[in-house]
Amino acid sequence: MNPSTLPSQTSSTATAETDVPTAPPSNRFARLPLLAGRSFIPLGLFARLPLAMLTVGALTLTTSVSGSYAMGGTVAGAVGIGSAVGAPLLGALADRRGQRPVLLAAAVLNALAVAALIAVASAMGAAGAFPAAVFAAAFLAGASCPQVGPLARVRWMALTSGSARAGNTADLDTALSYESTADEVTFVLGPALVGILASLLAPWLPLAVAAALTITLVPAFAVHRTHKAVPRSSRVPRSRAVSGNSAVLRGSAVSAAGATFPAVVILPVLAMVCMGTFFGSAQTALSAFGASFASSEAAGLLYAVMGLSSAATALWVAYWPRGFAVSLRWLVSAALMTALSVLLLVPVSAGGMVAVLLILGLPVGPLMVTVFSIGGLVAPAGRLGTVMTALASGIVAGTALGSSLAGQLAQAHGYAAAFLVTVGAATALLLLGLATAVVLRRRDARAAATCAVPDAPEGLEGL
Repeated sequence: MNPSTLPSQTSSTATAETDVPTAPPSNRFARLPLLAGRSFIPLGLFARLPLAMLTVGALTLTTSVSGSYAMGGTVAGAVGIGSAVGAPLLGALADRRGQRPVLLAAAVLNALAVAALIAVASAMGAAGAFPAAVFAAAFLAGASCPQVGPLARVRWMALTSGSARAGNTADLDTALSYESTADEVTFVLGPALVGILASLLAPWLPLAVAAALTITLVPAFAVHRTHKAVPRSSRVPRSRAVSGNSAVLRGSAVSAAGATFPAVVILPVLAMVCMGTFFGSAQTALSAFGASFASSEAAGLLYAVMGLSSAATALWVAYWPRGFAVSLRWLVSAALMTALSVLLLVPVSAGGMVAVLLILGLPVGPLMVTVFSIGGLVAPAGRLGTVMTALASGIVAGTALGSSLAGQLAQAHGYAAAFLVTVGAATALLLLGLATAVVLRRRDARAAATCAVPDAPEGLEGL
């Protein structure tokens, strides 16, 4: 990773970590609490759990009170659409106003929206009708869900900017590896918690627990001192936004009041849409695969196998050589995903599928870490929160797309046809990786040519 291309919008308050001795390579994760404080890691982990519970919780509640899987899926889809729309808006507001007020407001609004969803869905289910109020509440619950994961990444990028500018990107790679693992863990733990609470106690309880976690943990995350490391975009002057050694930001970042996005930003966003398509199609295809053995309930457990191996290798990225460029990481991981996803068409038993999923998950975690890293590299000054939340919402939108496409193919042609969507999504990730490598190489070449121009003699700058 080229440290000179890290976003320049981080404030000077984030450079204090350079005073902390660098941990040896074998103990890199032990440095993270030294950078952010010991409470930041558990707060960031559990405060994002409600997002992982929300969609499945809405599906479970609506299906239970209506008796219709179609109705449950539609309401869950409204949550997903709301999240895909609201996440970038919350990120943009966080860039402009700061993370603390945006997260505090989102926590209150989301808790109220989830409570409204519980009340309206339960009342309408008892009445046997589901009017637009249910879908509106679901949409608002998704749109207002606090984007803890993406904004935590923004904080890590700010906290590690000092060491990165000094030529050491190990801290950033370690932090992003941890964040991807945290996402994987919560998106495995969240649905499992929903299933346990709904089956043992009540179908509305998972959403109530999610609302309680949101109103307690998100404010604690919002006011954690690390938010001070991330400046509002209004603080980024024009001269700072377009100066310095940043190859990515030079010529693309503008003043905070009118910051625009370079075209290269669309590549990691599209990659996350493809990643979501990969996840959504795999989930749906695995449901169809399980149903062929009269055990569709096992689909979630099968999918969790891939999540566990993905989380493990995401942590491994922290120990990859510094010379292993991010563009090359993308290509290698996507190529492995494409090749291994073809193996999904082979198993004819649950045991065989477990083995394939365990292997297939190995390149998934590293690719997610890499795409988030590149998203940070190409983000314009003062708009890092917007880019990070756009990447996260891309996964949500892609998951809905993949589930829809794979569901139609599974219904018409069986689970093998549904897995073709998974293979296609992995292939698209490889093609996007090639495009990104070309774009970044050209930008580096232009930056090198610009740096090669000698500075004007002192006193002649205004001539």
